[in-house]
Amino acid sequence: MSRDRILEPERTRPSQSEAGREMPRGGRSGTKTRARASVPADVRDALTQQLDLPRGDARERVWVDDRPYDVRQSEVRTLAAIGAFRVVDAADVQSSDAWQGDLKHLRQAGLVEFTPKVLDGQRTVVVTLSRDGQALLERHQRPENSEARQAYYSGITKPRELGHDARLYRAYATAATRLHETGARVRRVVLDYELKRDYQRFLQANNREHRRTSGRPDRSREEVETWAKDHDLPVVREHVQFPDVRIEFERPDGRMDHEDLELATEHYNTRQMAAKAAAGFAVSRSQAGRVGGAKARNGASPFDPHAAAQVLR
Repeated sequence: MSRDRILEPERTRPSQSEAGREMPRGGRSGTKTRARASVPADVRDALTQQLDLPRGDARERVWVDDRPYDVRQSEVRTLAAIGAFRVVDAADVQSSDAWQGDLKHLRQAGLVEFTPKVLDGQRTVVVTLSRDGQALLERHQRPENSEARQAYYSGITKPRELGHDARLYRAYATAATRLHETGARVRRVVLDYELKRDYQRFLQANNREHRRTSGRPDRSREEVETWAKDHDLPVVREHVQFPDVRIEFERPDGRMDHEDLELATEHYNTRQMAAKAAAGFAVSRSQAGRVGGAKARNGASPFDPHAAAQVLR
């Protein structure tokens, strides 16, 4: 693969409930093979393709075990975007009536969590899935047999990289829009975490099979280079390079391809930038390295969590 710069299942008849239409507890009944997707109205649609969840403007009731949730298409899109990128800036996914609409409803339902932050000297709120939000997506995920699963995440795991990670969705949205304009169809996004996890499994495979080993990876340089080539990842100065985000997409002629994105912040040093450039990644620049929970470096003041309501209006 090259690194260039970058249907719906049958439904049962719903019953009316006070909160909206109610779906069977397992989601929609029956499945059909998905045809090639049409041009999406929203770049988040690509992240919902595997989800057997509402696709209309009215909220429908869905279940996770014995717990009901009422969601609509726009809220499913928002959940999928947050989960696929782990953390997003609320401003990047909110609709015009965000505080009185999708984000407020999702928060009240316990599906998302808000964290007030100062990014780039600006007050904002970053949003993550709760464990319940992650469970809702995963329990209603129905990938085709040969289709790799879209991963969804919950919670903040790397606070020091929050400013960088919260900007990845924005970089994706720009790239996905450009790809769609060429007739391509985004199928899945893969974060560096998944690629690095697979790499570590490869490095430690022998240690898992032979418990008496030292625990240090014993792969040869040739083996590492072969693994990297198989995953279409470059090796620079004997180190495998991982993009922040890999966008897997289908070209108009049906061929599968991918585009690798790297978001460079002010904390990238010259050597890091040189390695990313040598790797051939599409590099976007951001000042998102500046994150404040107490006080941003440019002197911006912290703010109370209750201020989130004003930020999202």
